[in-house]
Amino acid sequence: MQTKAMLCGAAVAFALVAAQCTAHAEVVDQQANGFSISEAATIAASPDKVYTALTDIGHWWSSGHTFSRDAKNMHMDARAGGCWCETLPDGGSVLHMTVVYAAPGKLLRLRGALGPFQATGMEGVLTFALKPNGSSTDVTVTSDIGGYMKGGLGPLPKAADGVIGEQVQRLKSFIETGSPEPKH
Repeated sequence: MQTKAMLCGAAVAFALVAAQCTAHAEVVDQQANGFSISEAATIAASPDKVYTALTDIGHWWSSGHTFSRDAKNMHMDARAGGCWCETLPDGGSVLHMTVVYAAPGKLLRLRGALGPFQATGMEGVLTFALKPNGSSTDVTVTSDIGGYMKGGLGPLPKAADGVIGEQVQRLKSFIETGSPEPKH
């Protein structure tokens, strides 16, 4: 019962963030056992610069979407088998995702379960594809999440959609302005 309450609370928090985001990803497919999200952005920087910033996740990911409430506790070892992990204040840690494909300046693919999905039978693949576009980079982020969730998916696909969209905007802002906080 405690897990269900935690998931419901996380879904509400996700939904609130999604509602506050001006730009968000798109749920491109939804089935009873999973869903797919896609987000695209053009970032005014080279693919190598985007990739380097992308893997420095503690500088741009939102602290509101961490277990420790501080994104500076997050780190990523951007090589196959590497960990996107978070250090907790009490000496604990969280494995968010595992790197399964790393091609600097081109593609980063991770596998695992983010946020409330960790407490379920859900798992996903998160892919960041980078393509040069003049002096900028087109970034396409896809997230495919599937598996079992007691009681069904409910509002989580739309909420996850908002969270991914928020993070892409934060990455873009961090690279282009030095601050992850997008200007509204």
